[in-house]
Amino acid sequence: MLQFRRFRNTDPPWITEIWRSRAGDPGLLQPVSVDLFEQLIFGKLHFDYAGLILALEDGRPVGFAHASFGPDAAGHRISTETGVTCVMVVRPDCDEATVASGLLDQCETYLRQHGAKVLYGGGVFPLSPFYAGLYGGCELPGVLESDKVSRDLYPARGYAAVDRTFLFQRELRSFRAPVDRQQVQCRRRLLAQVLMDPPARNRWEALTAGDFDSTRFELVPRGGGPQVAYAVVRATEWGNVSRSGRIAGLVDLFVEPASRRQGLATHLMGELARVLSGQGVAFVETMSLERNDALVQFCRKLGFQQIAEGVVYRKEIGDT
Repeated sequence: MLQFRRFRNTDPPWITEIWRSRAGDPGLLQPVSVDLFEQLIFGKLHFDYAGLILALEDGRPVGFAHASFGPDAAGHRISTETGVTCVMVVRPDCDEATVASGLLDQCETYLRQHGAKVLYGGGVFPLSPFYAGLYGGCELPGVLESDKVSRDLYPARGYAAVDRTFLFQRELRSFRAPVDRQQVQCRRRLLAQVLMDPPARNRWEALTAGDFDSTRFELVPRGGGPQVAYAVVRATEWGNVSRSGRIAGLVDLFVEPASRRQGLATHLMGELARVLSGQGVAFVETMSLERNDALVQFCRKLGFQQIAEGVVYRKEIGDT
């Protein structure tokens, strides 16, 4: 008989084993350990025991799902108006569709009881309270295309696909910054500054990304003045063992509007690649929404390869 219950302090080994049972599934970091889950999930200040649901079949744990909430508009505190089922992981040796459906029921009940007005299936920044670095990459990608059970379940339960994400990867060993007139001018005018472990921009970032070592790269005029572009990368030292070498995640890239179309982003990526390569980083990964065509085209221009896709699902409370 299938039963569901909330998280208990004795559950981390079972949750770890359920995750390990999906070894080989794209996007699920392997190997994982109880200590890693303690660091990135259970030990977080905003972790709520009631939001992590276990499924047991005749007493044997066969799956779990984790429901939580996103931040308010300022990023200062959690807002329970918007809820998200971050992940659902089910063992392959059971009735996956039935277990996943029951887990989603439990997650929706939890989110509704706490006041959620909108439900999401699969997290994406800033609706990404947990599992960055564990599912998909350095940022949550929604529901990965490879997760067939969830991709079938959400539409059947009234969720609409509202966003698509692309995950990109670039090997740094072969990266060569372009040499043209525009890039020569960038080098003459601008200086690259590197800031290790920059302060979090808000409390939400501190809560959700505080366990990652971050580096901020800034471009400033050589003659002095405010920055004109910046990029932020996060190290994922526990990165996927199926790849050789350390991995860094590009999580933010911004050029001041008045300085755009001058090659600054390309120049910044060249400086970033040079510094990271010197630190032993082998790959840079990043994620983009499909609708951010400028970023998608920029990644492809610089030789990033698309390695995965995700979909973000949404349902208004009251929808059937």
